[in-house]
Amino acid sequence: MGKYFGTDGFRGEANVTLTADHAFKVGRFLGWYCCQLKRRSGSDAPARIVIGKDTRRSSYMFEYSLVGGLVASGADAYLLHVTTTPSVAFVARTDGFDCGIMISASHNPYYDNGIKLINSSGEKMDESVISLVEAYIDGNLECFGRHWDELPAARREQIGRTVDYVSGRNRYIGYLISLGLYSFKGLRIGLDCANGSAWNIAKSVFDALGAKTYVINAEPDGYNINTNAGSTHIEGLQRYVLENGLDVGFAFDGDADRCLAVDEKGEVITGDHILYICGKYMQEQGQLMGSTVVTTVMSNFGLYKAFDECGIRYEKTKVGDKYVYENMMMNGYRLGGEQSGHIIFSRYASTGDGILTSLKIMETMLAKKKTLSQLCEGFTFYPQVLKNVRVDDKAAAQSDPAVQKAIADVTAQLGTTGRILVRESGTEPVIRVMVEAESKVVCQELVDQVVSVIQSTGHAV
Repeated sequence: MGKYFGTDGFRGEANVTLTADHAFKVGRFLGWYCCQLKRRSGSDAPARIVIGKDTRRSSYMFEYSLVGGLVASGADAYLLHVTTTPSVAFVARTDGFDCGIMISASHNPYYDNGIKLINSSGEKMDESVISLVEAYIDGNLECFGRHWDELPAARREQIGRTVDYVSGRNRYIGYLISLGLYSFKGLRIGLDCANGSAWNIAKSVFDALGAKTYVINAEPDGYNINTNAGSTHIEGLQRYVLENGLDVGFAFDGDADRCLAVDEKGEVITGDHILYICGKYMQEQGQLMGSTVVTTVMSNFGLYKAFDECGIRYEKTKVGDKYVYENMMMNGYRLGGEQSGHIIFSRYASTGDGILTSLKIMETMLAKKKTLSQLCEGFTFYPQVLKNVRVDDKAAAQSDPAVQKAIADVTAQLGTTGRILVRESGTEPVIRVMVEAESKVVCQELVDQVVSVIQSTGHAV
């Protein structure tokens, strides 16, 4: 991770840690850089960069700032307007764009925002390019064999333009509908759109496939994105499914790259449940390449036990869908994701896609002629306790011999009945201590055991 960009873009409070000036500079660099690459390949055409945004009030400010920077550098900016992150990735990949930009802070509250960069293949931008963006923001850019105090601005006919590209979003909606292999006629389906990007897309897809669609949190006002809504506040959808007797419910986050579900009994279906359900179905269909599902180290212990039972292998990556996707591409795997609901079906998308995930769950339900709760049989979700400890030095705290001994002691106590995971936060001065075991009481006791050692050795602040 760089100075500004983490595993999921440049994120921070709008006009505090992420400003309009930052956005303008990101646009200035990307427009110039992409135009330079074209010139060096022998093309005089302007770079084409596609932009989407979520429903936050500040997204308009960042959109205009990015566009100003792009066109000042000679690039053409194509605007999808309010749309999902996976739609930007889809359009960038299928319509020959030089790159894509999504303005969103995903599941964060409305006052945060972010800038996600997507390459021409619809994947997260290469780290080498992100390093150049950061260098330009800090005024120490070295690129194409020289130092740049400032980037040249486009002049006369080389100044870029903006293009309304809502047709790209509509094609993405059509693509999702085309992936529906079964009619949803007769099914009562709930959608929680988090007052975010999915608000004007998800219902269109489910209606087109014949569902009786019930929608909540689809009235964005610039401030209510993710507020007691969506995949981070799924209790609202749980109540809604039960009160209305729905067959299933799906909850998205602010930019709709995540999906969690609620079964007909009102129980939450996490990303790990989804990996189990879809992994098992794909294995039966001969579609699970290498008989392997890619997870992160935060996936539930019960998922691995369930996979062992049905002969599915698994990989474990660092936390972040970026790392999941990298592993999938390196090894040719078709399914991977995170407990939080970032699920990647690499045959159909280059990023996590919440609406696509909901369609694949529906496909499995209809193909197997089972309810969502029935599909989860065979997977026991282990209780989990996670505690964050703020420390003065993450590396020193984790490598302390006393802390390492405490972790080893808990590992020995758990044996094959659970696990402990102690890791450094990628964004905060925090050590995360997580235990999974057969009871929550045991989890809490063992977490406290390790946390007390971190505190007693003087690392906690």
